Amino acid sequence: MKFLCVNAGSSSLKFQLFEMPKETVLISGYIEKIGMEDSFWNTKVNGQKIKGEKYLKNHHEAVEVLFNELLENKVVNSLDEIKGVGHRVLHGGEKYNDSVLITDEVIQDIKDLTKLGPLHHPGNLAGIEALRAVLPKVPMVAVYDTAFHQTMPKENYIYPVPYEWYLKYGVRKYGFHGTSHKYITGVMKKRVAKDDVNLIICHIGSGASISAIKNGRCFDTTMGITPLDGLMMGTRCGAIDSSILEYVCKESGENISDITSALNKKSGLLGVAGFSDCRDVENAAASGDERAILALNMYNNRVANYIAQYYIELEGKVDAIVFTAGVGENGIEVRESILNKLTPLGIKIDQKENSSIASYKDKQEGIISSTDSKIPVWVVPTNEELMIVKDAYNIIMEG
Repeated sequence: MKFLCVNAGSSSLKFQLFEMPKETVLISGYIEKIGMEDSFWNTKVNGQKIKGEKYLKNHHEAVEVLFNELLENKVVNSLDEIKGVGHRVLHGGEKYNDSVLITDEVIQDIKDLTKLGPLHHPGNLAGIEALRAVLPKVPMVAVYDTAFHQTMPKENYIYPVPYEWYLKYGVRKYGFHGTSHKYITGVMKKRVAKDDVNLIICHIGSGASISAIKNGRCFDTTMGITPLDGLMMGTRCGAIDSSILEYVCKESGENISDITSALNKKSGLLGVAGFSDCRDVENAAASGDERAILALNMYNNRVANYIAQYYIELEGKVDAIVFTAGVGENGIEVRESILNKLTPLGIKIDQKENSSIASYKDKQEGIISSTDSKIPVWVVPTNEELMIVKDAYNIIMEG
């Protein structure tokens, strides 16, 4: 059975078609710059990469490209072969603690929650509506970035602000990257042969978040009401003194939207070092660039600090620390620097093993801590697309 995974952004659409339940990827691709004159797409099928380009004025035209790619590359002979679609949706609020079959009510809820996901929900909705227009009879599932984190206890998600803000406006920590954290939790249950597993998962990429997993469920996470909170990231500031916003507004004459945009798009590694990609920052640091060195030290310190915090929250009962996502899977030096800061917790790195694991090496997964480390440290590649499709497949087949 063929199931489609779709991740639609404001000007992009990523897709993968899976053969289920084998979990085999038949084709993958991404369409970029939707609504711009230089729209283009890249498709990968049977190891071959194919590029196309033409002006795509909206997501409906992008979906036409998607289906043309499926048909022209003969991964389907007819769109009737597609039995389900899983859509990545940013924010499910408090209402959705799991993936759900998309109905008119669900779509209305996504629209209502756009106030909490203003950057992502318009694109998420455009992708859903474009797919539904072409495949009106195919069941579709919304897979929420926030859902996995809804098991957090109240003391970990309520902010110390006026309580009415939570009651009236939904101001609380929701957490994101939930699909990745859920996937890694599932993998690690198998790796350590334990369902009630306790983990510290470091999803470190351009966006970054850490979660504390207690008894196989999310206990705490770093991102907040939006993905801006927590760790320093590629272009996001992470946790800062909130009074900075009013101060810079007054000093610069810019409004709150301008400042919030700068905190999302011009901060983090980019703001300090001038590069948003960790590899570029590392290269600059290696050549002696002081701001790049500063940015890396700040970045690694924050990751280490949150790991230590979650070690305490889990009462020292941690089955594994896991690095995943772009930097987590490939950042050999970053991992080493972070783990060296955690030696007071009894964590010890095996430099040889750490150096041997990355997505571009023969070995992509494994333990990078030494045999006498108090806690084993793993590198495990994430697969959010597979998690989205698995949720869609399970919900549709059960229904």
